[in-house]
Amino acid sequence: MSQEFRELLKKVGSGSHTSKPLSREEADAATQMMLTQTATPAQIGAFMIAHRIKRPIPEELAGTLDAYAALGPTLPAIADGRKALVLSCPYDGRSRTVPVTPVTTLVLLAAGVPVVLHGGDRMPTKEGIPLVELWAQLGVNLADLSLAQSHAMLNQTGFGFVYLPQHFPQAHALVPYREQIGKRPPFATVELMWSPYAGPHRLVLGFVHPPTEVLAQATFALRGQREWMAVKGLEGSCDLARGRTAIVGIHPADAAPDAPVERLLLHPRDYGFEGDDVPLEDETTLDEALLAVLAGQPSELFKTAQWNAGFYLWQGGATESLETGLALADDLITQGQALAKLEELQRHTAALAVAPA
Repeated sequence: MSQEFRELLKKVGSGSHTSKPLSREEADAATQMMLTQTATPAQIGAFMIAHRIKRPIPEELAGTLDAYAALGPTLPAIADGRKALVLSCPYDGRSRTVPVTPVTTLVLLAAGVPVVLHGGDRMPTKEGIPLVELWAQLGVNLADLSLAQSHAMLNQTGFGFVYLPQHFPQAHALVPYREQIGKRPPFATVELMWSPYAGPHRLVLGFVHPPTEVLAQATFALRGQREWMAVKGLEGSCDLARGRTAIVGIHPADAAPDAPVERLLLHPRDYGFEGDDVPLEDETTLDEALLAVLAGQPSELFKTAQWNAGFYLWQGGATESLETGLALADDLITQGQALAKLEELQRHTAALAVAPA
């Protein structure tokens, strides 16, 4: 048993009237003791549920992110210095609506905008389909790449992926605790705010509950993350909905840390993209649905993909407006450039699979 961890656990787990928040330094220490298994299993489980009940504060989230920076992986900057988009989606995946994040990524790559994604395997509590499985269905095997190979892929294709089991096994080892407590611990929030990329970038975090955006701003101010964007996306992902107004908060790089976010309210009907969000009915045929989109076949899913890709082309700096982004997204898909990027990724990961790590 870790006596030091026990004292930190007592602070957060003493009940609604006597519990106290941890300092940033204490949260860093507590997270590192959990990641290194210095704390015992009983202590780790108790901390996770107690911290969820208490609710984390920005100083605690900043401390946990400090621990991630100290012990976790970081992809080095892309060699040509281009600014990337880091899309942070919930690790517990999607279970109700069809994700178009891979199509968005391919369109951005075709336009010359680098993209970094991160995630793990099936994650409690939702156990939805994760990004790594989506890419595998599309013939892009990311699970076996070393961090060095992922960096090589980023330099050569513009796409990087940080995979928890392979690149951050300490964090992956905490997943069983999340399954056993049956609730999302604050680690699930930290994952949305984590950027495992060292180069210039705009971090995009998907969220469900509005307080997440408020927490993110205070946490980023503490850690010096100046440029970021929060998207109230489908199932908390970075995918914009078509069945409701898209709510986006943007914090530009030149804004003061405590400056209010620039609010975007995008109504799909204003751009001809209103419609129902496509339900996820069969995970095993997602590749067929996404490949049909990449082949330019008209459908409601194609509209969802164009709506998202156009938005991120605009926000990624490839176009000067949403309207021109939507037009460029249509061109890059229907003229085959996005599909060509998929084929490039397939070849690249296939070659890396037989190369030494």
